[in-house]
Amino acid sequence: MATSAPKWSSVSNLFRPAAAGPARPLAIARWLEAVAVLVVMIVVVGGITRLTESGLSITEWNVVSGILPPLTDAAWQTEFAKYRLTAEFRMESGPAGMDLAAFKFIFFWEWFHRILGRVIGLAFLLPLIVFALRRAIPSGYGWRLGAMFALICGQGALGWYMVSSGMGQTDLTDVSHFRLSAHLLTALFLLAGLIWTARDLRRLARDPAARPAPLTPGAVIVGAMLFIQLLLGAWVAGLNAGHAAHDWPLMNGRLVPEIDWSQGALWTVTHDPFLLQFLHRWWAWVAVAALVWLARAVRKTDRLESVLVHSAFGTMVLLGIATVMSGVSLWIAAAHQLVGALTVVATVRAMHSYGRLR
Repeated sequence: MATSAPKWSSVSNLFRPAAAGPARPLAIARWLEAVAVLVVMIVVVGGITRLTESGLSITEWNVVSGILPPLTDAAWQTEFAKYRLTAEFRMESGPAGMDLAAFKFIFFWEWFHRILGRVIGLAFLLPLIVFALRRAIPSGYGWRLGAMFALICGQGALGWYMVSSGMGQTDLTDVSHFRLSAHLLTALFLLAGLIWTARDLRRLARDPAARPAPLTPGAVIVGAMLFIQLLLGAWVAGLNAGHAAHDWPLMNGRLVPEIDWSQGALWTVTHDPFLLQFLHRWWAWVAVAALVWLARAVRKTDRLESVLVHSAFGTMVLLGIATVMSGVSLWIAAAHQLVGALTVVATVRAMHSYGRLR
């Protein structure tokens, strides 16, 4: 009796080019860039969600039924009643409490954030299936696309894991800043992967013999410097440390703020709002120095990437200062997070160019 081939082999063959379906690297690159735009959007909306403290307004994670917001007054009252059971409502709503209109405002931002996550998942999965069925994915890129889809799915789970850290607690009114930073940095890592892969595919479309750009040690160092700054920024956001001081370059009239080290160095470095704002302020210049080096390294061969890097980090620094001095204005802080994501895009493009150069 003849035996059939393993099912996995037929599935994996979908990610291999075949004569019946030529590879389409340019079309795939454009698709990945469109998804990257959506990722930038969700990073900004996520920042607004945090700034408006909307993250705990939806107390359940319903993948299908959660697509539609409440449509009747009774449904709104039910959701509002669930939110009133949270520690955030009990401890931060104030003596006058929160009315339904204010609840609808914060509910919108969390709902919109979750909807964008679903849109990104579908915007990636459906074209991926089409390209795979048509055998249009170039050799060597199937695993990258599969890994990015797994990362998108992980982001959804990580988002709920983050939100759950603020639910059912008696003394916590915010989500864990560790989980928040993991959620944000994973999104930015996905953004970097989308941009890098799209750049590789555009080169492949121009030259079928082109190989993926290597990640050089110099680029890794630059990426690490920027990663630390983004991590500090996520912790500042998660702990509301932006409100620790509203002057610049001094902090509450001092160059170095008073720090309470009584709970240990590790706890202080990861939890103290004054120290974290101080570190985020001044590590920025370490990241700027690294980005200037990268921009200069690619200036002669790819001037556009050099200009983009300088423009991105310059704008991000100015918006960071404005965020502090405005008392963490919602829209200035949101713009700061937007330009942070665009700085990642510009840096990855320059890192890719540097890899091609080397």
